Amino acid sequence: MYFSEKTQKESLKLKSIWQDKVENTLKTNPDQKERFSTVSDLEIKRLYTPEDIKDTNFEQHIGVPGDFPYLRGNQVTGYRGGYWTFRMFAGMGSAKDTNERWRMLLREGQTGLSTAFDFPTLMGYDSDSPKCLGEVGKCGVAIDTLEDFLALMKDIPMDQVTTSMTINPPATVLWAMYCAAAEINGVPLTKIGGTIQNDMLKEFIAQKTFMCPPGPSVKLISDTVEFGTKYVPRWNTISISGYHIREAGATAVQELAFTLRDGIEYVEDVVRRKGLSVDEFAPRLSFFFNSHIDFFEEVCKFRAARRMWAKIMRDRFGAKNPRSLWMRFHTQTAGCSLTAQQPYNNVVRTTMEALAAVLGGTQSLHTNSLDEVLCLPSEHAVEIALRTQQILAEETGVVNTTDPLAGSYFVEALTNEIEEKAWEYIEKIDGMGGMIAAIEKGFPQMEIADSAYKFQRQLESKEKIMVGMNKYVTDAKHSIPLIEIDEKIGEEQIKRLKDVRRKRDNRATKKSLDDIKNACRKGTNVMPYCIEAVKNMATQQEICDIYREVYGEYRDPGLY
Repeated sequence: MYFSEKTQKESLKLKSIWQDKVENTLKTNPDQKERFSTVSDLEIKRLYTPEDIKDTNFEQHIGVPGDFPYLRGNQVTGYRGGYWTFRMFAGMGSAKDTNERWRMLLREGQTGLSTAFDFPTLMGYDSDSPKCLGEVGKCGVAIDTLEDFLALMKDIPMDQVTTSMTINPPATVLWAMYCAAAEINGVPLTKIGGTIQNDMLKEFIAQKTFMCPPGPSVKLISDTVEFGTKYVPRWNTISISGYHIREAGATAVQELAFTLRDGIEYVEDVVRRKGLSVDEFAPRLSFFFNSHIDFFEEVCKFRAARRMWAKIMRDRFGAKNPRSLWMRFHTQTAGCSLTAQQPYNNVVRTTMEALAAVLGGTQSLHTNSLDEVLCLPSEHAVEIALRTQQILAEETGVVNTTDPLAGSYFVEALTNEIEEKAWEYIEKIDGMGGMIAAIEKGFPQMEIADSAYKFQRQLESKEKIMVGMNKYVTDAKHSIPLIEIDEKIGEEQIKRLKDVRRKRDNRATKKSLDDIKNACRKGTNVMPYCIEAVKNMATQQEICDIYREVYGEYRDPGLY
């Protein structure tokens, strides 16, 4: 029991006196707003007391940092042992342009790289595909061949800096390029570190970049997990992502529940398909969450996530290695909370969301730029976003003690509530036969759609407020310099691609592609063959077209 019986009795007595005062106040102020709720619409009480966490067992439910259930963090010393990774998302135009932005960020104090790819790359198409007209390099970097990747990594110490790649359907191909680039640069695979997002289940649920159906998509992910476990031990071969689920309109509870249930699905597949024990690969699983605008809800979500994953790995999968129980996660502030109206307000939003992520114990953080709702971030806006993290780390004192909000009646009660409601979703999905079955039924998609609709209605009725958008609206115009990608970038990219095709040994390329096709048909691991193919200058679409040929193409059913 967290509190003695004497303390609970005293608390109840004082709360009763307080409630009488509240009722008297309401009689004189009958118009006072009665219902308060989080941005996800979890109702919040007027006051939290020891009664709200009276059944909490300190050792079992809270504990200390570095010990089960890891509610208070994985690391014994918290941020005193080292700050979270400052990892700003960047990708623009050509590989050369993105390399220049990366090197600028590293000079300014960024400690990890994070890659945004353009839509053709995200979808597994080359820049000269008719489907890609007008999209090359527009929302991220265009990567077609290993030659592009070598330009992207120019002068980057691949054995010293970790790199995150937000790539999903073609993740095997882009990771193969990274591995090949490391070897060409004289860095062994055992020395490179980083993350590929590589989470297709959340694509079917929310973000909607598709290639193959769910079954073979998960098989390709298991291939990367197996290959990484054996040959690239410092790499996180999947970033199980709630970020895009939240951006699609999910609540905090839905983001947490669907993300963890996706993680369960991947672990089950690797154990079943590859025959690996959970402790062989689980320490390299990573997660990616959204930090939204409701400060306390987000802090509690992160704390609940760690505790839930530790329980899942211990109780559901029998993990023995303490590192298998750790939830290691990257956080990005919420893009969907930013507004085009009064864009400088976005600096404040991003700061609060970043603070919630830090107090929630994130290991890595991207802070959105004030202009991201309008265009690719300018160098000036990116610098402000990076400085936001550095000020939090160096000036505010929030790193001085670990999990400083622990023990708050409100924080512990809300953490428990979010966890309980997330377990309900996980149990419901288990009853459907797992996440793939739930996706095929449209369950998570419809739950998110309902939540998004409800929140939009709350904005329209002003039950929920977005400053500058539905309240405190002004006619003032703010001049924001817009970053635009020149059409010549696409033309030059296509020219480089054609040059690679002309100069390469096409017989060697074809043999490499045939080897990938055979591996797909036999069900063997595709990663060694992908690395060989990209070294022979196979393009990413040529490899992805094999996946589409062998496994088929997925078409979203369009649920209503």
